[in-house]
Order: sequence, then C-alpha cells, then structure tokens
Amino acid sequence: MQLTEQEQLKLSQVRLDDSWKLPLADFLLSAKMDHLRQFLRQQKAEDRTIYPPSNLIFNALNTTPLPHVKVVIIGQDPYHGPNQAHGLSFSVQRGVALPPSLRNIYHELHNDLGVVPAKHGDLSAWAQQGVLLLNSVLTVEAGQPTSHQKQGWEDFTDAVIALINQHCEHVVFILWGAYAQRKGQKIDPERHLILKAAHPSPLAANRGGFFGCKAFSKTNIYLKQYGIEPIDWQLDL
Repeated sequence: MQLTEQEQLKLSQVRLDDSWKLPLADFLLSAKMDHLRQFLRQQKAEDRTIYPPSNLIFNALNTTPLPHVKVVIIGQDPYHGPNQAHGLSFSVQRGVALPPSLRNIYHELHNDLGVVPAKHGDLSAWAQQGVLLLNSVLTVEAGQPTSHQKQGWEDFTDAVIALINQHCEHVVFILWGAYAQRKGQKIDPERHLILKAAHPSPLAANRGGFFGCKAFSKTNIYLKQYGIEPIDWQLDL
C-alpha cells in the first residue's frame, strides 16, 4: 500500500516489529486505532496504572515476528497485579508467584511430555522459538480485570489472527476455553491445526477437559510432520 508522509510518520511511532507493522498498517491507521490511543491517553491522564508497561504492550508480536510464528496460544487480557504482566499471554515476570492457570499449564506439560516445571513463570523462551503468546486485549487497569475490553484491542488482535491465518502455513492454534475458541472461529482448519480444550484456570480445568489435552505433544507431532522445528517446551528452572 502507498502511504502518505503523515501516515508513515504515524506508523513510525508504533513500537511494533516491521513484520507486523506493515501488514497491519490499515488497522494501525484506522479510526478504531485512533480511538484506542485516545482511550489509553485518557487513562494515563487520569493517573490510572496500566499493565503491562507501555514498552511491553506489543511484546508478544515483537518477540515473535510474523515469519517465525509456529504456534499461537490465545489468552484473554493481561494479569492485573503488580509486576505480573509483560505482554505475553499466561506468562508473568520472574520473581512473581505463579498464577493458578500457569501452574496448571505446567502440570499438564509435565504429564504430557515429562517436562520439569520451572519455578518462574516467564514464557519468553517459548515466544523466542515461535510461540505467539497473544492476549485478545493487550492492556488492563491495575486491579481491574477486563477493564480495557471493547476499546479496540479485540479488533486489533482479530486482524493479527487473520493475518497469520492468511499468510502463514501449518501454524498450531491452541485455544483454551470458550473465549479463545470464539476468537479462533475464522481460522482455516485445512491450513492449520486447531487444538481446543477447557481453560487452564482452576475452575474450568477441574471440571475436566484441560488435563490430558496433550496440546504440547500434539503441537510438536504436527510441526515435525511438516518439517518444522518442534518447540522445546522445557524452560530454564
């Protein structure tokens, strides 16, 4: 697409890897994105604390450039406690207690592949291997879960998923819970692998449908089938 100088300047101010920025330019220059920017500016003007920090809002996309995407794990919105969120779904910064959902993910990973659970919750090593840890909503107000829903982030991450669906081949989409499964309704099952299971949160997981889903081994079997390097799920301990 041909951009005006003003549009180029506007895009240059978005802290987003070029592999995503240019294909998503239509959305990033849209009125929906303008509304989202204005909403976040207003939140800051009211001295509200927003997680993750602004430099980590696009951490998932910046850590996993579009050409490197092998797996997508869709979350809902960032953790809303201090020092937790760092822009990767289900992941928390080192030194923070493991959230219950992540503890259950580690439990399933151990049962599935024998992977020793890490004592920290930083999943950056997965993201660096091509696991896009994408929340549907990329910001939240401290202590206020779901507070930034329906402000435009869902449309942005829909555009991200559509881009992967259309331009990538043989990606594994891991959709835990009804919310993620609705988010992934338009993914082409002929082109990609879609793995569905219950959400790993204790309330959902204990009802059944998460433990035993074997998402990690199924992912690697599929990737190897297409000659793609599998994910080393073992995190440093």
